[in-house]
Amino acid sequence: MNDKPPVSPAPAMETSAPVASQSYRYCNLDRSHSDSTALAEEVALAIAYNGISQAVMLVTPTDLEDFIVGFSLGSGIIEDASDIYDLQLSGTGAAHHAQVTIANRAFWNLKQQRRQLAGTSGCGLCGVEAVEQALPNLKVLPGAPLPPAQWLEGLRDRIGQFQPLGQYCGAVHAALFMNAQGELLLGREDIGRHNALDKLIGALVRQRIPVSGGVAIVTSRCSLELIQKVLRAGIQTLVSLSSPTGLAVQWARQHNLNLIHLPQKSAPRVYSPAMEKQA
Repeated sequence: MNDKPPVSPAPAMETSAPVASQSYRYCNLDRSHSDSTALAEEVALAIAYNGISQAVMLVTPTDLEDFIVGFSLGSGIIEDASDIYDLQLSGTGAAHHAQVTIANRAFWNLKQQRRQLAGTSGCGLCGVEAVEQALPNLKVLPGAPLPPAQWLEGLRDRIGQFQPLGQYCGAVHAALFMNAQGELLLGREDIGRHNALDKLIGALVRQRIPVSGGVAIVTSRCSLELIQKVLRAGIQTLVSLSSPTGLAVQWARQHNLNLIHLPQKSAPRVYSPAMEKQA
């Protein structure tokens, strides 16, 4: 990894914040004052693979193509983006639909999973029917050096430019990618923390951005499903602005994933792999 001070180029393909927000009126308790404020929108996105309904997710209505690709990869429905033959989006208002055509092999594997999700923005494992599906066998990463300390300096301040919706009205999580030179390349936002990461992974795949030596950054707490998505994407370092769960740390250590917590007012905490031999 390059240890030069990080640079943050202009965000790639960002969506204008107002597209995913609307203004709503409010008043105080005694109704003596009223005003309006922008709130983040969410929609129900029904996803069908080869004509079979698979999931209904509550998502922020931006970068939906990125989300579908990232969700399909991160959930283990497909092994490679080439397994998606076609993707058609439709719908307006609060109801949207995605018709995804995938390879026969991927569709067979999907049917074998026996999953019928009813997802929300809060849980990444809703609808899983067996513990084996919640704790799948995933490949162990080959391992990568930890990022230089300079890459993480002032990171909380620098990521703001990749959070247009969050800066505009709040209420959303963000996931970002830093390349092997320590440059923040792009970010994605969503009401769901795992949705934001799905969108980021989908964007990396669709834009053919190499993940080798790079770092994924999430603004939310880091729990098991985020670890699994990063592992499936082949990203070898994950930085979380909020604390990881114990199970997330265990999986990161078992799968050779660099897992770093970046507290708000103290030094970065490396949980894996540097601490893997400690309790």
